[in-house]
Amino acid sequence: MVAPDVKAETMKLMDRRGALEAEMDAIITGLTAPGGPGITGGLVDAEGFPRSDIDIQNVLAQRRRLAELRNDHKDVTNKIDKNLEILHSSKLSRNEQSTSRESDTTASSHIGLSQSEPMEEDPVARLPFAMIDEITDGSPAAVDGLQLGDEIVKFGNVEAGDRLQERLMSEAISSEDRQVSLSIIRQGSAMNLTITPRRWNGRGLLGCHFRML
Repeated sequence: MVAPDVKAETMKLMDRRGALEAEMDAIITGLTAPGGPGITGGLVDAEGFPRSDIDIQNVLAQRRRLAELRNDHKDVTNKIDKNLEILHSSKLSRNEQSTSRESDTTASSHIGLSQSEPMEEDPVARLPFAMIDEITDGSPAAVDGLQLGDEIVKFGNVEAGDRLQERLMSEAISSEDRQVSLSIIRQGSAMNLTITPRRWNGRGLLGCHFRML
């Protein structure tokens, strides 16, 4: 049996990750606002002088803080993943024990299934880059149809590549109150749906967490 403290620790880590993401969202929103310097944009004007329309020291501090938050977010997510593996392994072990007891009585009724044709898969659908490993009831993500365990193949303009967490956040922020097209895999089947990032009574614009694969 998995120790209760593993579950409790995982819940605390998820709360911590949510707080980190909320702070990251706020910094990214500020840096990418109209007229802002962006996350990596230059801080000098066309003549090579420091820009006079922004607080350069504050921008540098915000960028440093964002880098720190990314590192903390990565560490927390790694810890969550390890705990989820422990919890999942425990569940699989219990399921296997139950299945082994029932296999003799159920095998004969499922012979036909072994002869069915395999599901045809879209090659692109085998390349998801993220999975929904946390979603809040009543959030925009949940209301618009995303489910726990959905694997993300494409989110708006974001596909596989570098800096995925940052790009997903930027895509959601820049698409606030506008529909975003998603390509996902749900229980082995490729699906398309749309989601509208928007303000609600919880954290962020979506209310879900993407775990990078």
